[in-house]
Formats: sequence, structure tokens, C-alpha cells
Amino acid sequence: MLVPKYTIDTNLWIDAFANEAAEAALDTFLERAASVTHLNAVVVQELRAGAGTPPQARALDAAVFGVFERRGRVFGPSPAAFKDCGRILAAMWRKDGVPFRDRPRSLVNDILLAASCREQGVVLITGDRDYRSIALYLRGFTHVPPWPL
Repeated sequence: MLVPKYTIDTNLWIDAFANEAAEAALDTFLERAASVTHLNAVVVQELRAGAGTPPQARALDAAVFGVFERRGRVFGPSPAAFKDCGRILAAMWRKDGVPFRDRPRSLVNDILLAASCREQGVVLITGDRDYRSIALYLRGFTHVPPWPL
């Protein structure tokens, strides 16, 4: 049986930093699946942007980024993922008439995260329902709610 590779969306990391029950759920998942869990560079960027103080940034580097970096388990969007992102944004505009400039800024990151997951065959674990609409434009992209077995 093929064991899937996973990555964890930013919203779940933030929940774990802010809530003991969410942290325990993340820890339980990582105890089972650390060897098949990777970190996406888009998530790195979003988490780092939210670290408002140098101590917070150092804590992220030590407890999250460094762990994945030392194991060579960080991946990010390729040029093709950026191209897919533009294609998806244009397709959304054609479908609903909402131009790129009027969409949430986070949508670009979400699409890049999804496209890079698809490229690498990585399943995105997320609590964000917006990925349902992204998946309509990105065949082969897989996302699941927290926490898969």
C-alpha cells in the first residue's frame, strides 16, 4: 500500500500555537505521520509573516522550520505552479466576474500551495474550505480535513 505524503496548512499550525487541544491533535498526528509529513514554503512564508517578534521567529525556526529543513522535507511552488496559479485566477474571473484585484490576497498563496502539493503528490491537510473551489480548477490536487489516519 502506498503511504501518502502530507503537508499541514497554515491555519492548522496557527490553531496549534493558540489552542492546547489543537496542539495536542497536531502532536498526535505528527507522532504517527512525521516520517511522511513535509512543510510547504508557502506555509513557511505565512507563518514567518505572523511572527511579530524576534523571539517568535526564533521559536518557529527551532520548533518547526528547522525540523523539516534538517530532514530535507521542505518543498515549494515551481514556475509551473505559478503559471497554474495565473490560469486558475483567470478561470475564476471568467466564471464569476470577480477580477484578481478584488479577490482576497490569501487566495494566491492558497492556489500556489495547492499547485505545489499536486506537483509533489502531497496531500494537504487543512481546515480551510476554500480548497474545494480551487480543486475544481486543479485536477489531481488532494486535500483532507484534519486529521487523517
